[in-house]
Amino acid sequence: MIGHISGVIKAINGHLVLIDIGPLAFEIQTPHSAPLQIGSQTSFHVYMHWNQEQGPSLFGFTSDLDKTVFLMIISCSGIGPKLGIAVLSAMSAKDFLAAVQTGNDKAFSAISGIGAKKAEQLIMQLRDKVAKLVKSGVELDETSQAGHWHTVSQALASLNYTCAEVAQTMKYLSQTYSGTSLTFDQLMRYALSYLAKKS
Repeated sequence: MIGHISGVIKAINGHLVLIDIGPLAFEIQTPHSAPLQIGSQTSFHVYMHWNQEQGPSLFGFTSDLDKTVFLMIISCSGIGPKLGIAVLSAMSAKDFLAAVQTGNDKAFSAISGIGAKKAEQLIMQLRDKVAKLVKSGVELDETSQAGHWHTVSQALASLNYTCAEVAQTMKYLSQTYSGTSLTFDQLMRYALSYLAKKS
């Protein structure tokens, strides 16, 4: 199994990169081809996918976290590698983790191929895996908007609200305030107000 490839970039066509490793050149699909330059030395964390009709395809990532999140995405039923690449092209791995953890299904709405149903499926199937990954040491940027949502979720859990209550509250916040530039204090106030009305 191929897990890592280093070489010189010979061609870039959209998400498809041709990387020369000496006697061989591999075509690799990657979510972030824009920063790459022809002639530069590059390394990819690689996942090899086997399709019964088309054979093997290689998917490459410049960080181990990107590859980990990609494998999470394609572990969902009905979601294949091309859609996984589309997700990571539209948002960073950390933003994806934050969106799943906070139940922010609207974050996925602009991605081609993911409707409301698939967004809910992603969140439902990956919530526990994402929580374990974050607990293992993956840090979300607390100063970003995604970081604020993550911090609110953590704060509610520390106040002894149940997982169900936190999930319902984060869904309410995402449906009501997604796309706004609210501070952590504002989001927390709205969350506590929502929980007070529910009790």
